[in-house]
Order: sequence, then C-alpha cells, then structure tokens
Amino acid sequence: MISGNVLVLNRSFQPVQVTTVRRGLGLLYQGVAKAVDSEYRLYAFEDWAELGAADGESVGTVNRAIRVPRVLLLTAYNHIPVGRVRFSRLNVYVRDRDTCQYCGRQLPRSSLNLDHVVPRAHGGRTSWENVVCSCVPCNLHKGARTPEQAGMKLLRAPVRPRWTPFLKGPVVKSTYREWLPFLSVAELAYWNVELDEVG
Repeated sequence: MISGNVLVLNRSFQPVQVTTVRRGLGLLYQGVAKAVDSEYRLYAFEDWAELGAADGESVGTVNRAIRVPRVLLLTAYNHIPVGRVRFSRLNVYVRDRDTCQYCGRQLPRSSLNLDHVVPRAHGGRTSWENVVCSCVPCNLHKGARTPEQAGMKLLRAPVRPRWTPFLKGPVVKSTYREWLPFLSVAELAYWNVELDEVG
C-alpha cells in the first residue's frame, strides 16, 4: 500500500479530515465519497479506476493499478468545521514562530519543547495562556520555577490565537499540491492533535 494521506472534503468542498490512502480508497469504493481531480471533476470508484495509474502514485489490484486519489469529496456530509484553533503542539510552535519565548532563538522544532510558564507544580494549567515554546537549555534552566524566580523574561505573554494555523505556518510545504486549493479554509485535524487542557 502506498504511503501518504488523502484530504477529505464535505459537500461544500471544505476540508474536514485527513485520512490514510487505504481508508480513502475504501470510502471511494463504498460510494461514500468521490475522487476530485485537479480540475475539480468528480469521479465514482469505477470511473476513477478507469483513469489508470499516474506517476507511480498507484495501488495495484489483481487486474489493474488504481491511481491514489489525494482529495475526496464526501457525498452526504455537509458539516461545517468549527473555526476554533486547536490547542496542539504544532499550533503552539506556529503561534510562537518556532522561537524560544525566553531567549528569542528561532530553532528547528526538534530542538524545541513546550514549557509551562507557571509550572504545574505551582498549580499552572496546561492551556494556551500558560504554555510557550522553549528551547531545551532555557527549559532546563527555568526548571520548576516561574520566569521571575528563574530570572528570566518572556518575550510575549501567551494567548489563545484567533487564526487558522494553515494560514500562518510552514505546514503547507509538507502537503500535497492537490490539497492547496482547499487549505485556505482548513484547520486540519491531522496536524492538530488536541492537547489536554488541564487545571
């Protein structure tokens, strides 16, 4: 089975989910969804299978190769996605521009982590207003202290953002070109695993 993902749209052509190629082909085969090509034409499973393979992006069956659909349109689902920004690791990184909120260095995400401004040990919550992007050395220096106790200063107070993360961050670079026409209204769940907000 080919790797990668499929963007799933509701009947209004708004993104509602990212799923695996296997599940996407299942939705197409069951008639729950139709494939969308680059010219926004819709294809049922048999019509899509007749197109044949394209650029190595195909799944082999016993008697034919079926091209991988990168965008599917659900035939009966018209739910409008909620415009709330998920509290996720990625969205905290995007909000803070991949920058340590203590020393101001912009680093690769692999060199960053999340820090509770008011540590959980002091009753700090895991929430938009208490979690910031931090480099490892600053996080270790701060430890289980408040910034004031550690002699550190925040660049900006953390707040709940009001934007859609795909409009702000570098996420679009890692998606498929077939998805780009649909991402301007998206807050895709694939990139936004919700962090538990706890008190």
